Amino acid sequence: MVRLNVDLIAQSAACLKNKRHESLVQYLKKLTHLNFSNKKIEDIEDLSVCKNLTVLYLYDNQITQICNLDFASNLTHLYMQNNSITHIENLSSLRKLSKLFLGGNSIMVVEGLEQLGELKELHVEGQRLPLGEKLLFDPRTLVSLSELEVVFGHWPELSRMDLSGNPVCHKSKYRDRLITVCRKLEELDGKEINEMFRQFLINWKASRDAKKKVKDEKMTTGQAGEQICPELVAEHHLPPDACIFSALLSRSKQLKSRTPDGAVRTESLQTDGRLGRQLSGEVAGGPDPRDLRGTSV
Repeated sequence: MVRLNVDLIAQSAACLKNKRHESLVQYLKKLTHLNFSNKKIEDIEDLSVCKNLTVLYLYDNQITQICNLDFASNLTHLYMQNNSITHIENLSSLRKLSKLFLGGNSIMVVEGLEQLGELKELHVEGQRLPLGEKLLFDPRTLVSLSELEVVFGHWPELSRMDLSGNPVCHKSKYRDRLITVCRKLEELDGKEINEMFRQFLINWKASRDAKKKVKDEKMTTGQAGEQICPELVAEHHLPPDACIFSALLSRSKQLKSRTPDGAVRTESLQTDGRLGRQLSGEVAGGPDPRDLRGTSV
């Protein structure tokens, strides 16, 4: 079994080249990039002396577990694709990690990434899973596609992600939701994201949320109104001749106009007078008392 440890690093060509200039410990402390890809490595042992490690290449090996990386607080890039990893774990100490490559493993659940606030790229494509199994998201934080916002909200700096080949890609609104939530996402499943399209989706979502808020407020107000005591609600009734009264008000608002000889036109007012008499109970079609002025019997 091949294990990644200090002794294996000491046997590497890069270390042997620098051995004449400094001790092994000094070399390991200064080490920032470590490439042990395609070395048939099955296990990661104690590498805590490599405190300045920023990039670690461990792809194309036989590693079954992510472990012993708590020391690597400066690690920004971790390449562990094409191994035999079954769980995403032991990454909470990698606070500066921005790129994580885990494609081509046997991972069934995307989990353990909540502490990776600087994560910009996540690659979990092409998982080798048993027939009938599929890649899922952590059930503690994701129940359905409608809750993707909760999961990806932890990764505000995410710029590239590849989930191609997994069943979740076929869910309705899958791409739209991720583009809306991950505002800095530039590429999803190998396809570039058009900024104009992203803005359209963001505006559409904002409009939809605003309409929903108004609707909810109306429903809340309506329910509150139904709880008011009936005795405190005043009842308003229109008079029996409401249509005549409405016509009277409408005509009374008309401005007086003058004829060419300067006389005031008063037909509308006279008509209003008859309407008024109808409202007061006088017989329709009866003489107007004003029409009898100056007439002697």
